[in-house]
Amino acid sequence: MIICTNTMDYPLRAQCQRVQKQMVVNGEKERVSLLFMKALVSRGSVDTVAQQMAVHPHYLESFLRTQHYILHMDGPLPLPHRHYIAIMAAAQHHCNYLVHLHSAQFLRVGGDPLWLQDLQAAPARLRLLDQINKVLAHKPWLTSCAHIQALLKSGEQCWSLAELVQAVVILAHCHSLCCFVFGSDADSNCSSFSKSPNGTSPKFCFIDSANGNTNVPPSLSSSPDLITHRRSLDSSSGMTCLKERIQKSQEECEKREVRLKTQVLQQADLEEEEEVICSTDSSRFITDPDFCYKEFAQRDDDHFEVFRVQDYSWEDHGFSLVNRLYSDIGHLLDDRFRSVATIPSLNTHDLRRAIWNYTHCVLGIRYDDYDYGEVNHLLARDKFYIKAVACFPDTTKTPGCRLSWTSLKPSEQIHVNLLIMEARLQAELLYSLRAITQYMIL
Repeated sequence: MIICTNTMDYPLRAQCQRVQKQMVVNGEKERVSLLFMKALVSRGSVDTVAQQMAVHPHYLESFLRTQHYILHMDGPLPLPHRHYIAIMAAAQHHCNYLVHLHSAQFLRVGGDPLWLQDLQAAPARLRLLDQINKVLAHKPWLTSCAHIQALLKSGEQCWSLAELVQAVVILAHCHSLCCFVFGSDADSNCSSFSKSPNGTSPKFCFIDSANGNTNVPPSLSSSPDLITHRRSLDSSSGMTCLKERIQKSQEECEKREVRLKTQVLQQADLEEEEEVICSTDSSRFITDPDFCYKEFAQRDDDHFEVFRVQDYSWEDHGFSLVNRLYSDIGHLLDDRFRSVATIPSLNTHDLRRAIWNYTHCVLGIRYDDYDYGEVNHLLARDKFYIKAVACFPDTTKTPGCRLSWTSLKPSEQIHVNLLIMEARLQAELLYSLRAITQYMIL
């Protein structure tokens, strides 16, 4: 370890400080690289969303850990069902980026391609989630005990409580992730999927030209080094050496031919899979296109009162319930909420709290101990942006919906979108978990 002291000469002390700073930077780079490697193992690619979140490595680690747990680790729902539920959730916000991403993963874990035709092609049990899916996506305050009861007591197609909790977590995770995708302007078309390198030609090897390889790069066809290499084969090195080299190169060619045939088949499978994915339209999974967000303050029925955090909070109620019904997920989600709140960005704690509380406010959740006058003071012209990203994210790609904080760094703008996403996630969980609690005490 390098230690800098005040007794050192200035040049040496400055050099030590530069080395220490570089060690920190390298450590962050290694951490991000490790996170990307984990993403490659779990999903086969590093998507645009993870690349943007990487400016906040500690949060990204928490996000990837939670996402991997709910989509890939042990749980009551089969893997294809999990990704199909994610498709249903993303479709509610017309987020083609996530629909394509989870369609690819759905096929990779053995999902039936026919299910991707439309929602009616899916099993009846999955179709039963449509109602609670659209309610949580657009009007979460409507989530009631009746929705839970309809799923848990639906005859042969009924859900278990453990399955329902995992499904609700996936729905909330993907709805909120749509907010980040649109808010951060992540690419949402099929071109965002990186092509497999399986279809690329093998690299040229100098010795191939001595064995009739016609794919010699023009820049090398008359290279002096190549001519010298050819002459060396005819020199006094001996016929034995020449035969050994020819035999070895022929064996390599045979192996390469086998590899190429395999790669061609793999590339054909990949292209067929991409064709299915890119033809998947998010509207196919929506049964009620007219059901959309309406401001909570303008709700028609006053029966749906303001959700007061003092009556049902994540810390005192939601965390313990979800952790009991879906082992360990409570700890993972809680770590996400804490990670986004402690990102060293956005100047002050008051600004971060204003973004969080205003996001909850537009979704019908209020804090009795918070002065909402702070929202108008701190957010000013950005209230519309926050509401749009949180409540109807599919319209935020219009030029008129952008952050007015021109002074924000790109990492700070990403932090704003992360706060909105996590506040939206917690809001959906609070509504759904409160409904489950009401069902359990009946």
